[in-house]
Amino acid sequence: MGRPMGPTKQELESVQERDLGVIITADLKSSSQCIKSAATARVIGMVRRNFSHLDIADFRLIYKTYIRPHLEFCIKAWSPHLVKDIEVMERVQKAATNLVPQLRKFSYPVRLKKTGITSLKDRRLRGDMFEVDNVF
Repeated sequence: MGRPMGPTKQELESVQERDLGVIITADLKSSSQCIKSAATARVIGMVRRNFSHLDIADFRLIYKTYIRPHLEFCIKAWSPHLVKDIEVMERVQKAATNLVPQLRKFSYPVRLKKTGITSLKDRRLRGDMFEVDNVF
């Protein structure tokens, strides 16, 4: 007889795309992007090698200029929502706050308070609230 008429089933291949540096996976989870962002924040090592002693004011300037932009690049497009992804991102900020020798003895929340930096999760929530406020 011949081939059956009508649509045939074809399996779609799973791909990972990049658009403007943001990784988009087939399942739309942000894990790959979180890992990439955390890896590009390796600027921490460069800061550690080039600045032997940082005070809090210098740290804030360097952190906001060189480290945080890597962690928040296009964050509205891929904001992490899984706990493991949020922890990957916070771990980078936690390591960054250890760059200030006088703060190493304190816990992470205390280091954030002393440096005047909010957690990345709180920054994302604040940004989301601004977006909602601008819509209404």
